[in-house]
Amino acid sequence: MAQLFVCQGRDETPRWHAAFREARLVTPQQARAQAGRGDGVWIMSNLEAWQELVTLLAGRGAVVNVLSYAPSSLETLQALNAGARGYAHALSPPEMLKQMELVTRNEGIWVLPELLAQVMGGAYRALGVASQQRDEALAGLTDRERAVALAVVEGQSNKEVARRLDITERTVKAHLGAIFRKLGVRDRLQLILHVSHQDASLGES
Repeated sequence: MAQLFVCQGRDETPRWHAAFREARLVTPQQARAQAGRGDGVWIMSNLEAWQELVTLLAGRGAVVNVLSYAPSSLETLQALNAGARGYAHALSPPEMLKQMELVTRNEGIWVLPELLAQVMGGAYRALGVASQQRDEALAGLTDRERAVALAVVEGQSNKEVARRLDITERTVKAHLGAIFRKLGVRDRLQLILHVSHQDASLGES
């Protein structure tokens, strides 16, 4: 399985090669022609039409991660919504890139903690002006599941949700499992994307 780093021109590559000695630097055109199922593909967000490339390669079964020289919460959402499994700074140390690759290859999601907090806060604030969308997104949940879902979207941990709703953490986990199944999402980040309807708003930017 190849590790392909997709960029244009002269980007900073030593750390990438230190993390993956067999990594190849390719252009977007080469990535379109070469990347396939199981390959690790790292795409720079300063490329033109990078989101479309992420969607294309993720659709083929490649494990796609996005790297940025100026990480932001908006770009995090754009990357995940396009199908990327991870998002990080382009100059991350080799050890972090290796850990990121391990997590995303095993179907996890990798996002910098500070960006995750921004994403959660921004999504929750968006709900205040889109209560109808929120209600539609959570249709089919019980009242307690809905309360848990909204608390998670606000960014609260399982312990905080349990304290807020006066239930046990084990019960919170059980409710989350039911919520994920009913809404067809995989984890907390996808729940936020689902509830905040980011796919519609980001498509217009």
